[in-house]
Amino acid sequence: MTPHLTEHAPLIIDIAGLSLGKDDRRRLKHPLTGGIILFGRNWKDRQQLRDLCADIKSVRQDLLICVDHEGGRVQRFRTDGMTHLSSMRALGEQWMKDQLAATNAATACGYVLGAELRACGVDLSFTPVLDLDYGESGVIGDRAFGRDPRVVTLLAKSLMHGLLQSGMANCGKHFPGHGFVKADSHTDIPVDKRSLKKILADDAAPYEWLNTTLTSVMPAHVIYPRVDARPAGFSEKWLTFILRGQLGFGGAIFSDDLSMAGARVIDGKHVSYTQAAVAALNAGCDMALLCNQSVGGGKPVDELLDGMAEALLKGEWEALESSEMRRLDLLPTRPAHDWDELMLHPAYMHAMGLIC
Repeated sequence: MTPHLTEHAPLIIDIAGLSLGKDDRRRLKHPLTGGIILFGRNWKDRQQLRDLCADIKSVRQDLLICVDHEGGRVQRFRTDGMTHLSSMRALGEQWMKDQLAATNAATACGYVLGAELRACGVDLSFTPVLDLDYGESGVIGDRAFGRDPRVVTLLAKSLMHGLLQSGMANCGKHFPGHGFVKADSHTDIPVDKRSLKKILADDAAPYEWLNTTLTSVMPAHVIYPRVDARPAGFSEKWLTFILRGQLGFGGAIFSDDLSMAGARVIDGKHVSYTQAAVAALNAGCDMALLCNQSVGGGKPVDELLDGMAEALLKGEWEALESSEMRRLDLLPTRPAHDWDELMLHPAYMHAMGLIC
């Protein structure tokens, strides 16, 4: 079922392989599809990725091509000349030795990250991680800049400045903070029992300090029971009242992956992908991600597209023009350098000499 008209394309989906198949094209043409997230399985080399991204844009120019490409252990593309970026913890460690040199290195890192991805046709990387490193979370760990929210804020702002220089937007994650809990929301439902006052003073502080710099945010699939019984990504209190209302954030909000264990139970009930997406959008998300479900035929992706179209017609969620404007604002506004040109560009060569 496809709605006749929508002003909002909120779904970010994926593809199974190195090129678009017939089903991929059909899904990307769906009016509720707003973008695609790429993974390591979608990478062979730079030319293949450029061809894939160009093919995606030939289906619909407005589709947002995204990837989790942070540096360190979360970097989807690592071969064929792509720079191996250090973990964010390395920048935090450099801060302890020379604060100003560390912020400069963070800007250089952001520029190299963004420029290389853009040269391959990618629009947005879901970075930087704003979680604090309490030394307990295996899933966050060295993905975080450090424990001090002030240090995290300044290094993240520097990295985002580099992304901006490359023409790329940014995404702070995982609001209001995933670093305190040990459980991994990919496989479990983490619970953080701290008070709202404590969370706002520490983990969530970077989101307020960066509310003029962040262009998008991704909430955590973590339950903070002293604030709301729902995980943050499905909580109107967290997203609409606190993140937007209290902390002053005005950019786009992505859900985290709806296939993660932390997204599959809401209000104590196991939910479908469609129910999870509806809950995320109604709570204040502008876009909802479903990852790794195109493999093996992609039936869950089709069920989500059909289910969301039906839910829209039934009035279970609203297609908001403001959400669509936020999605479109994440698209690059200037042309990218091609790879060979980038390799000789003075700004790129200078940045390469500064990164960790």
